[in-house]
Amino acid sequence: MRINIETDPISPKNEIETVISKIRDLIINRQLEPGDKLPSERTLSDKFDASRSHLRLAIQKLEFYGIVKRYPKSGTFVSKIGVGALNSMMANILHLQTPDFKSLVETRLILETKAVKLAAIRRTEKQLYQIEQAHEAYIKKTINGQNAVDEDLLFHLKVAEASCNSVINSLMLVITPEIITNFVTNKICDTQNFSNLIKEHEQIVNAIKSRDPDEATKTLKTHFKDLYNYCNTN
Repeated sequence: MRINIETDPISPKNEIETVISKIRDLIINRQLEPGDKLPSERTLSDKFDASRSHLRLAIQKLEFYGIVKRYPKSGTFVSKIGVGALNSMMANILHLQTPDFKSLVETRLILETKAVKLAAIRRTEKQLYQIEQAHEAYIKKTINGQNAVDEDLLFHLKVAEASCNSVINSLMLVITPEIITNFVTNKICDTQNFSNLIKEHEQIVNAIKSRDPDEATKTLKTHFKDLYNYCNTN
């Protein structure tokens, strides 16, 4: 498909949003139709005067929201949705605000409460082993007095993965980087009793290992007591 579109240099700060806007223009102007394959990464990068890394991130964002679909060995295609709906969805994406920390925490609580219950029911032996390994890595860091925020969240990501629900897993991957940033910036974990956290992790692991969804949910809520209090008091 031949694409004719005038482009201006894109500032690094707004490059992802600008790429999305230009893809939106292609769809509105019918240069890309629902179901069409996107031009190559190199072609779009040249046409939009955008770096490939930012172009890739923009397309990943569109894929997350269902605007495009990627097929292995075939390429990336515009979803088969009406042009009006695509335009509206992309406009909403461009106007989304950066989520506040409370919203991220609330979303995490909703996702993980369901994830841990499903993990206790669906987990495989391999997934259980990965959860246990993540827990051991967390223990090692905390015992040595090191910051273990990454290991803590990796443990929870492995629990989400064991839910065998790809949507829950994907959403956890989306919100986790922002949660890590807030934890580190605001030193949220600095005052926590790590011996209690280790014990709570062990209880979660044991509940998943025993395939006890009710106990897994109960132990997770105990583990997240401070986060629940944070959401209710802020």
